[in-house]
Amino acid sequence: MFKAVFHQGIATLIVAGLAGFWSGLHAAVSAGLGGAAIVVPNLFFALSLWAAAKSGRASVGRFFVGELIKIAATLALLVIVAGAYRELNWLALLAGVFLALKANLIVILTKA
Repeated sequence: MFKAVFHQGIATLIVAGLAGFWSGLHAAVSAGLGGAAIVVPNLFFALSLWAAAKSGRASVGRFFVGELIKIAATLALLVIVAGAYRELNWLALLAGVFLALKANLIVILTKA
């Protein structure tokens, strides 16, 4: 669980660095915020699953409720970013979101 979140965080840092190199500070911040909108809820979801497994209270219902909360938190963070950051670079934001979501697939494909 935490390894997947780690890969997403690394992918977010890489895409933010590349966006900053190509398009400047606002693109780097936009890409970082886009990736963070994915990584932060995933981290809390992983912590929730880990705590439930440690306490012996893991269940399918808890998993689905946690997944629903994670998706709602991701959407809420993206709406907050879109409303609060006036210099938002949409392409960089979407690149950050996309690469954070696909980070684990990229890791699998590079090891194959």
